[in-house]
This record gives sequence, structure tokens and C-alpha cells, in this order.
Amino acid sequence: MLSAFRLTGGEAGDSPQALPRLGTLKPDSLCADKAYDSDAILEHLAHQGIQPVIPPRRQRLIHRTFDPHRYKNRNLIERLFCRIKQFRRIATRYDKLAERYDKLAERFASFVTFTASVIWLT
Repeated sequence: MLSAFRLTGGEAGDSPQALPRLGTLKPDSLCADKAYDSDAILEHLAHQGIQPVIPPRRQRLIHRTFDPHRYKNRNLIERLFCRIKQFRRIATRYDKLAERYDKLAERFASFVTFTASVIWLT
């Protein structure tokens, strides 16, 4: 299982970060929520031969099919984020008192990576 993440501001959406992150990963399939149901992401996945496991938005004129059984595996990712947020330093963002923003982001990203590693090892 491969993973990658990028820190963004709280007001930034998740789906604009998908294509830059997918540039480094070549999975067989991509499981994501409805926020990632955009034409650009779906075209990129089709071009790379990656199966999208993304439910279509209600507003779509033409609804495409997806595998709901594979989509159920997405709860593993949601549970990982819930476990990461149980660590007090992540939940309270103590690193926000850093002198400069780049140091803040570096420290916070390091601790998220460390926390995910601890969870993976236990």
C-alpha cells in the first residue's frame, strides 16, 4: 500500500490536490469520495489505466457505474484518520506556535508521518 500526502490550508479543497499526488503513484484503482468525481480526475485515471472507485455526484447528467463493494474499503482510510486524530499533538495542532510557517508545516507533517508509522506498527 502506497500513500502520499500534502499539507494545505484549512480553506483549501481536497480534490485540487489529487492530480499532483497521483503523478507519483500508479495504483490499480483509486477509492475516493464524491468530492473527487470531476471530469479532470476521471480522465487522468482513464488515461493511466487506473480504475476509479468513486461514486458519481447527484448532479451528473450521465451517471457512471462504480463498484460499491470496493468502495466499502474506503472506511479503512477514514478509520486511520480517526486514529491519527486521537494523538493529542495532531488534534490540538500544538506546532502552530512555530516562528515561521515553513517550520510549522515541516513539524506538523513530520508528526503526522510519525503517528501513521506508529499506528501501522501496532
